Amino acid sequence: MEVVRRSLCSGALLCAWLLLGSGWGLGPPGIGAAYVLDDAGGLGREFDGIGAISGGGATSRLLVNYQEPYRSQILDYLFKPNFGASLHILKVEIGGDGQSTDGTEPSHMHYENDENYFRGYEWWLMKEAKKRNPQIKLIGLPWTFPSWIGKGENWPYDYPHVTVYYIISWILGAKQYHDLDIDYIGIWNERAFNSKYIKVLRQSLDKLGLSNIGIIAADGDWNVTKELVVDPYLNDAVQVVGAHYPGTKTVPNALLTQKKLWASEDYSTFNDEVGAGCWARILNQNYVNGNMTSTIAWNLVASYYEELPFGRCGLMTAQEPWSGHYKVEAPIWITAHTTQFTQPGWSYLQVDGHLEGGGSFVALTDGLGNLTIIIETMTHNHSKCIRPPLPHFRVSPQRATFYLRGSFYLLKTLQVWHSRLSFESANSSLFEQLHPVKVWRGSFSLDLDVDEVYTLTTLKTGRKCSCPEPPSPQPFPSNYKDDFNIRNPPFSEAPNFADQTGVFEYFVNGSDPGDHVFTLRQVVIQRPITWVSDADQTISIIGNFQWVNLTVTCDIYIERPLDGGVFIAGRVNNGGIYVRRTKGVFFWVYADGTYRVTSDLAGEEILMKGLSGVRHNAWHTLTLNIQGTSASGLLNGYPLWENVTISQPSNGWAAIGTRSFEFAQFDNFHVEAR
Repeated sequence: MEVVRRSLCSGALLCAWLLLGSGWGLGPPGIGAAYVLDDAGGLGREFDGIGAISGGGATSRLLVNYQEPYRSQILDYLFKPNFGASLHILKVEIGGDGQSTDGTEPSHMHYENDENYFRGYEWWLMKEAKKRNPQIKLIGLPWTFPSWIGKGENWPYDYPHVTVYYIISWILGAKQYHDLDIDYIGIWNERAFNSKYIKVLRQSLDKLGLSNIGIIAADGDWNVTKELVVDPYLNDAVQVVGAHYPGTKTVPNALLTQKKLWASEDYSTFNDEVGAGCWARILNQNYVNGNMTSTIAWNLVASYYEELPFGRCGLMTAQEPWSGHYKVEAPIWITAHTTQFTQPGWSYLQVDGHLEGGGSFVALTDGLGNLTIIIETMTHNHSKCIRPPLPHFRVSPQRATFYLRGSFYLLKTLQVWHSRLSFESANSSLFEQLHPVKVWRGSFSLDLDVDEVYTLTTLKTGRKCSCPEPPSPQPFPSNYKDDFNIRNPPFSEAPNFADQTGVFEYFVNGSDPGDHVFTLRQVVIQRPITWVSDADQTISIIGNFQWVNLTVTCDIYIERPLDGGVFIAGRVNNGGIYVRRTKGVFFWVYADGTYRVTSDLAGEEILMKGLSGVRHNAWHTLTLNIQGTSASGLLNGYPLWENVTISQPSNGWAAIGTRSFEFAQFDNFHVEAR
């Protein structure tokens, strides 16, 4: 298909003839329609940008472990203007020590008297985004909270001033320690909101001179709007109404608030061509159908073990720091169709946006003469998002004629960028620049096929950049060691360990005589205010989910007397939001001098138990051998148990963890798979 270079209409009779489907020129017969783009009568809503989420949870966990130049290349594809996705917004999780989808993210305040603004990787990621695009907007949102916020209750709103103190500490820490200005703050991801808390948060921000920080409510469904329309004080406190997975539709109360309306989390779909089709469709139709002026994808980059929940639901994939391999997926280039040719602060034109033959278009202007039109013709089966269910619709090949009026009438040419998603082969054409289209007497026509995206724009700054091909994919190393001997680690967590309950951090053990000065320590000692059903035990996974036969060795140090305990494990088969149902082969030792072998993280399916002589406040070495249907365990190099028959699971990760939320240390971790 080619872009038609000149208008197909000059005079009413000719236009009518063409639009009735004469088939003249390149257009398919039968479907044709005209659309008027005019700014003379005023503009539509202000555009707030396209973004993505890191967190909710631990979705960028493996990204930080990439070596250069690959890590910077990935960041360029995400954030660098006129390069790749060129995102306008970065939304990050405010870590709360709890499981938030694919792992836990550490809090800046594990305990009430504890503050540390260098934990985790979201600070680093925000700085990298700002380094590439100083204009990028930053949003913070909690999924979970440390236990002390609720004073023993699994609820963050009983003491609103305490929760506000905690959130504002994060905002101030971002500025003080990282020179990051947070633009928006959320309430509690996809959980209940509390009107009093929102008002206290607004008042506290204003008192501290942070009135420029907008509050987004309530990152769930549209129910918050029922209260906004009857409570003027609450309405004044909120700057943005943010809904998740709205299916491109809004509700009447949302419009009555007269607030900015955002799809503050959307997409969450496997990043193949269907995922790209989903993303293309909702980027347009969230505004066309729902008046939403920002769409934010979960998630930014799939940098977590793929077998965890929602594997590869990122705009691109970077889940192999050990090899350097990553993949720029189709959603990156679908994003570029909008982000490279618009900016927050532009305005939508007032136009219906539905194409006669199915699909949609939006038109935006900077008010200074620039115009960008984005068209999508995604078919139903090729644009299904993970949620909500998508009602049936039809899209057909069609000719679209656009009439430019108002300040756009004198435009002579528009730059053209095009993508066609292919579902029968791997021949998708992504973000290709075509010849400019000529505008004749204020009009031009396009022949649109199905499953296409077009951008037509006055801007000439678009670029499809590419880095050298990254290394080939490789499985996780079959022989992997970490002694945690790093004096000034760049991040608080050891590479490749993915915490699923609890938080495991580098630790300097000042009282140790020398063998175990630098260790990995589990530091969450009270169950956090949870977002999902965290396990009652803590666990961090690592390695290759396909491992079958392996040996795991680790030095362990129980800190909790009497009922403390730790484990090492293999063939671990679950994590993320399903962590409570995790199975595997778990070798436990306890401070009371006993041991157990279980086939589950909960410790209920006992395969073997006995005495070990292990005590707290002493280092011991555990070794777990798994071969076929048999497992054995060593303590300090000597056999403790053997010939335990195992049936399921047949494969999985290695792991370390603790019996409860308790301090414990680990050192000299070694896994060898055969």
